[in-house]
Amino acid sequence: MSEQSHQQRQQKLKEKVDARIDAAQQEKGLFLIITGNGKGKSTSAFGTVARAAGHGFKCGVAQYIKGTWACGERDLLSQHGVDFHVMSTGFTWDTQDKTADTQAAQKIWSACKTMLSDPSYDLVVLDEITYMITYGYIDLDDVIDAISQRPSEQSVLITGRGAHRRLVEIADTVSEVRNVKHAFDAGVKARQGIDW
Repeated sequence: MSEQSHQQRQQKLKEKVDARIDAAQQEKGLFLIITGNGKGKSTSAFGTVARAAGHGFKCGVAQYIKGTWACGERDLLSQHGVDFHVMSTGFTWDTQDKTADTQAAQKIWSACKTMLSDPSYDLVVLDEITYMITYGYIDLDDVIDAISQRPSEQSVLITGRGAHRRLVEIADTVSEVRNVKHAFDAGVKARQGIDW
């Protein structure tokens, strides 16, 4: 391809991108979902928290499921003013205690509702809350109400497999992480600093 052809193609692309940017004038907090069976949903959410915190925004994170694990992201981000609320029961398949897990989930959900009603929070992450909804530990309607009634400038990001279709319908942005290949499937241990 000649230099001139390349420039013409890039100019057409630029015009399309510029037109889309000009058309996007609405300002509001976003509701984002990162779902799917692949690895990296929470990692992506923590990247968003790091970005927001880096801009000086107030962030809050609720961690369901992995609460007993060491968490490099939590260790780092809490040093930069990010509030964490952790369901410290660990994986539900380890506890096998629905009553205790439900109580622990409800305790964290109460803190989440406080953050979701507080306009000082710019970003609230509900990490792996989809499981709590699927298992019936947290009521779907309650989650939808809290997200729908949050302050207009607040963004919310939820993660976890199997995001409920009703959440997907009201979300502004939904990303699905697909598993192509995973080291664990080949018998490789999870690696500190990479997997957790």
